[in-house]
Amino acid sequence: MTRRPALYLASASPRRRELLQQIGVDFQPLLAGEDEDVEALEAERPSEPPARYVRRVARAKLEAALLRLRRRGLAPGAVLCADTTVALGTRILGKPLDAMQARDMLGDLAGTEHRVLSAVALAWPQPAGGWRRAEALNVSRVRMSALPAQAIDDYVASGEPFGKAGAYAVQGRAAAFIQHISGSYSGVMGLPLFETAALLRQAGILS
Repeated sequence: MTRRPALYLASASPRRRELLQQIGVDFQPLLAGEDEDVEALEAERPSEPPARYVRRVARAKLEAALLRLRRRGLAPGAVLCADTTVALGTRILGKPLDAMQARDMLGDLAGTEHRVLSAVALAWPQPAGGWRRAEALNVSRVRMSALPAQAIDDYVASGEPFGKAGAYAVQGRAAAFIQHISGSYSGVMGLPLFETAALLRQAGILS
C-alpha cells in the first residue's frame, strides 16, 4: 500500500479541523508562532475586490506557513491554508473588532443576501525539489432574515460573532438567522470541502 504524503493544516480554526476530519483526512497542525503577525496578512487594501482579497490572503498565509515549516525543520509534507470573508456588494466584512462593529455588521446583513468567499491554497513538495501550488475559490450566497435589535444584541452578547468574518457563525446560534444558502455550507463555515478535496487529490492526499 502506497503511503500518502503528510498534510499540515496551517489554521487555528477548530471548524476547519472538524471539516477535514469529516472527510477522513489526517493532518498535523502547523500554527503560527508568537513572533508571527497573522492579523497583518489579513489587512485589506483600498478598493480591493472581495475575490481578489480572499485569494491574496490565502496565498500569503500559505507562503508564511511554508517558511514556518522550513524554519522548524519539520518533515516535508503538503501544506493547506484557507481564508474566508463575507462581502455585501463590494464591501468586505471581516472580523469585528468590538461589540459595536459586530452589531453594525449584523444590522447591515439582516434582511439581505450576501456572499461568503472561501479561498483554499495548497502546496506540496516535488520529487525533484521545490513546491507545486494550487488554489480554489468557492463563492456562496447567503440570505439572512430580518433581525430585531434585541436579537442582534443577544447574539453579540453571546460572544459568538468575535473572530468570525461578517460577525456570525453559520454552524452556531446564527443558524437560526439563515433563511437560505446557495452554494457550499462547508464553504460558509470556512473550508469548502468539494474544492478542498479536489486539491488534496492533486497532491495525492486523497484517492
